[in-house]
Amino acid sequence: QAQLVESGGGSVQDGGSLRLSCTNSGPGRILSSSVMAWFRQAPGKEREFVALIRFHGGSQLYADSVKGRFAISRGNAKDIMYLQMNNLKAEDTAVYYCAVGSQYSTNHREYRSWGQGTQVTVAS
Repeated sequence: QAQLVESGGGSVQDGGSLRLSCTNSGPGRILSSSVMAWFRQAPGKEREFVALIRFHGGSQLYADSVKGRFAISRGNAKDIMYLQMNNLKAEDTAVYYCAVGSQYSTNHREYRSWGQGTQVTVAS
């Protein structure tokens, strides 16, 4: 099973950029049929979908709130994923999680492997 580790979070000003990374540090490999995704959770709110990418083929899906500002991608090395976040806003402040699942889904319950999360704070 994949063991996911996120990095790249931090604090930025409104309009700034960050790039999050998600790597698989476990012995289990991510299957080519998998879907990798980013979710986020702000204090007092439910976990919400941000973006996903199909491991094989690379098709992507974004939440409306981040479309045009965020970009999800896979690295050249297997089992690595990025989230480039531009034009960040205060409402993007949350803990960001990467996840792996088998369904092309925006529902966090469909994902079986999760990282520990990385904090993103955007100051207005």
